[in-house]
Amino acid sequence: DRFLPTANVARIMKKAIPKSGKIAKEAKDCVQECVSEFVSFITSEASERCQQEKRKTINGEDILFAMTVLGFDNYVEPLKVYLQKYREVLT
Repeated sequence: DRFLPTANVARIMKKAIPKSGKIAKEAKDCVQECVSEFVSFITSEASERCQQEKRKTINGEDILFAMTVLGFDNYVEPLKVYLQKYREVLT
């Protein structure tokens, strides 16, 4: 299946609403499809960059590059900060 697991998507959605809130199955399914398509879209662009540079592994910079190229500039700076903190935890 090309979609992210519904349970994972639903868990993320649940964090964004009040505890008493509910999410219809139709809404979960819709977001699941959108998120999966978004991930595929970004990954495809990052993969193209890797192919042009004759690399096989997509890295964080490739994702940031793809997001910039595709017009998601507003997300790039917060993701750079996240990536830096993630790398600090690994070392």
